[in-house]
Parts: sequence; structure tokens; C-alpha cells
Amino acid sequence: MSTDMYNMFIVLMVCIFTMLSTLILTPVFKVVARVFNILDVPEERRVHDKVMPTMGGITIFIAFFFSSFVLLPIPSSQIVPLFIGASVVVITGMIDDKYELKPLVKLMGIITAAGLVYGLGNVALETMTIPYFGTIFFGSWQMPFTILWIVGLTNAINLIDGLDGLASGISMIALLTMGIIGFFFLTVEEVSVSIMTFVLVAAIAGFWPYNFQPASIFLGDTGALFLGFMIGVFSLQGLKNATLISLILPIIILGIPVTDTLFAMIRRKLNKQSISTADKNHIHHRLMSLGLSHRQTVLAIYCVSAIFSVIAMLYNFSTLIGSVLLTVFVLLGVELFVEIIGLVGEERRPLLKKLKEFGRKLNG
Repeated sequence: MSTDMYNMFIVLMVCIFTMLSTLILTPVFKVVARVFNILDVPEERRVHDKVMPTMGGITIFIAFFFSSFVLLPIPSSQIVPLFIGASVVVITGMIDDKYELKPLVKLMGIITAAGLVYGLGNVALETMTIPYFGTIFFGSWQMPFTILWIVGLTNAINLIDGLDGLASGISMIALLTMGIIGFFFLTVEEVSVSIMTFVLVAAIAGFWPYNFQPASIFLGDTGALFLGFMIGVFSLQGLKNATLISLILPIIILGIPVTDTLFAMIRRKLNKQSISTADKNHIHHRLMSLGLSHRQTVLAIYCVSAIFSVIAMLYNFSTLIGSVLLTVFVLLGVELFVEIIGLVGEERRPLLKKLKEFGRKLNG
């Protein structure tokens, strides 16, 4: 057996062990959650109607970092800062799950974690190369851009966590796509990021059967914030000295949570509400209002997420013109999707109105 084949076998075994770890840890934690009253109580803007153990993301955190520290040859200079930052995020989520933090306090916890991985782990977006224009050096803007990126993706996953298995499933699809692209398509000297990405997918996979509808445990903010944070960091680590197209890839891969977050901000701005105001007009709420069941809604969003992942793969085979056209079609598709489900509002459908007007003119 060649060295490469042996290394791939070891990674596969670590992934299997990690998946089995969360598969075993999760039912144990469900008992712990009920004993210590770590429960999610139904309220008006919740979809579920019964008390449920929450904070389940802690099992993903434990399984992932145990495998990364003990079973993988990840340099301490890389894994320790990641562990410190992720711990801050997880602690923030645990406190929020138990006592419900104010949005600003929760945001400060995420910003602190992002600042730690930037300062201790050298995780930063340093340059961006734009075809025909050259390389842009971020210089003193590295830190704010890095923190903004991580905070944005963390909150995007947190916002989409509204149905059983939704955030965990989308995170698996996104991370698997990122790992494949990073390992096979991008020129990244250090493959440890892709390996850790696959291990994190395995950790989520062991938790997912308990989280999919009908769920017996929730990720909680503990898990949603952790997964969003890890996605933000892993995407940045694979984007050092990235090209413009590589910079677009994580946004395309995370098309559903990014779209949901962006249009939630637009919707609240148009309605003259605070950006942090909670509502029941997210993508999953809108799909359910159209008549889809809980499970059908989750599966439909999985399918759309998979489509975004396939599109992200296509960027790696496209020319510059092809990538530009692909981006234009993606933006048009997203706008149509948003207007069809009424994500911004029933009355705000400018593109559909233009298309209807155009259709009437064609019909004479």
C-alpha cells in the first residue's frame, strides 16, 4: 500500500470513529440535558410544539476536537487557536441556550472568538487576485474583513436553524463541498484543513439522525454557532491568497443561509425594524406557508443547497466569462426564488412583475 493510500485510509478510519463518537455521545447527552433542565421550551415563533433537549452541538464539538487532537497529526499551532476560538463560541452558545443572551452580548462572543483565531492562528484573508486587474492587498483591513467574514457566516447558520435537521444538514452539505473543492481543485499546500473539514462532517453525521425530523434533540445555539464559526474559519484558511472566484465559492456553497440572512436584513430594513428583530418570515417559514410539511421543507432546502454546491463545483471548470455568466444566472435564480416564496414580502416582487408585463406584451 502506498503512503498516500495509507494516509487516506487513516483519515477514513478517523472519520468513522468520529461519526460513531457522536452517534454514542448524543443519546447520553439527551439524558444529561433532561437531568440539568437544558431544554428548549416552545414559544410563538418556534415551529416545534413540545419541550426538547437542546445544546446538542456540544457532542459534535467534543467528538471533532478529540479526533483532531488525539488521532490526527494536526500541528498544535493550527489546532490550538482553533480550539480556543471555538470554545469561546460554544460557551457563548451554551449560556444563550440556558439563559437567552441579548443579541449584542452574543455578537460580542462571536467577535471575540473570531479575533482570537485571527490573532493566535494567523487566520486571515490577506490578498485577493482579480483577473485582468491584479492583486489587492488588504493590509490593515485584514482584521476587520476576517472578523466580518467569520461573524457573517456564523450568524447565517444560526439564523437558518429553525427546523429539525436544517442547520446540521446544510452544514454537512456545505462542509463536504468545501472539503472536496479544497482537496481536489484548489492549490492549497496544507491539506490538514480539508481533512479537518471531512472529520467535522463525520461528527455532524453521527448527530444528524437524532436531529432530523422528528428530532429528539436540538443543536441549540451551541451547535449552530459552532458550525457557522467552523465554516467561516475553514473557508478562510482555504482562501489565503485567493482568487476572486475562490472568494465567491463559500458564498455560493452557503447560498441558502446567506440568502436568508441577506434578505432578512433587507426585509427588516424595509419594514423599519431592527436587524436583530426575530420574525417568522425566514425561508423555511415561507416554504411551510406555501403548504409544504416540516419534513418536505427540510428536504427541499437540502436539494437547493445541493444545487448551490454543484454550481460551486462548476466554477472550478469555468473560464472567466463562464464564471461571470454563471454568477449572473445564480443571482437571477436567487431573486426569482426569493420573490416566488415572498421572502421580502408578498407585495415586493419587482422581477416577477416585470416578467408578467413582458409576457403580456408578447401576447399582444
